Amino acid sequence: MANAKREGGPFMRWVRRHSPSREELARNRLIRPFASRIMHSYLWRFNRRSVPRGAALGMVVGILVMVPGIQMIASALLALPFRANIPVAAATTFTSNPVTTPFILIGAIFVGNSVFGLEADTSHFQTLVERQAGLSEWFAWFATDAAPALLGGLLVIALISAVVAYLLADWFWRYRVSRRWKRRHGRGDGEEIG
Repeated sequence: MANAKREGGPFMRWVRRHSPSREELARNRLIRPFASRIMHSYLWRFNRRSVPRGAALGMVVGILVMVPGIQMIASALLALPFRANIPVAAATTFTSNPVTTPFILIGAIFVGNSVFGLEADTSHFQTLVERQAGLSEWFAWFATDAAPALLGGLLVIALISAVVAYLLADWFWRYRVSRRWKRRHGRGDGEEIG
C-alpha cells in the first residue's frame, strides 16, 4: 500500500518514466554549470504552484524549441527563474514530437496568417515535406512570408497552450486534493460512528 501511494497514480508514473532524473540532468555537460541550482529540492517537488508552472513552461518550450534533447535542457534551465517543477516541465515538452510537429507547424502558419494578416503558402510546405526537399529549398521557402507567419503562429500557439496547460494542471491538482480530502474526511466519519 505504501508503494502504491508513493507511485502517485498513472500520471505520476508516466511523468517519472519520461522525465530525466536529477542525476541524469546533473551529468549533462550543458547543465553542469547550473547543477547545484537545478538539483535544489523545490524544483523537484510536486506541489500546487510548481506543477502548473511546469506544465505551462513545458508547453512553451516544447512548441518553440521542437528539438527533443534541447527541450528538456531548456525546460530545466527555465524552471529556475519560474520555480517550476522540472519533471513536469520536461514531460510536457513531449507534446511536440515527430507525430505532432507537422500539425503544429501547419497550424502555426495558419494562425500566423490569420492573426498577423500574412499570406504564407501551406501547400508549398506540404510539397517540400513530400519531396523530402533539401535545406536550400526549405530556406528559400522560409525567406518568404513563411518565416513571420510560422514564428508568430508558434508564439501564439505556445502562449495559448501554456495558459491552457496551467489552468488544466491547476484544476487537476485542486480536484485531486479535494477528492483525497473528501475520502479522508468520509473515512474519519465512518470510524467514529462504527
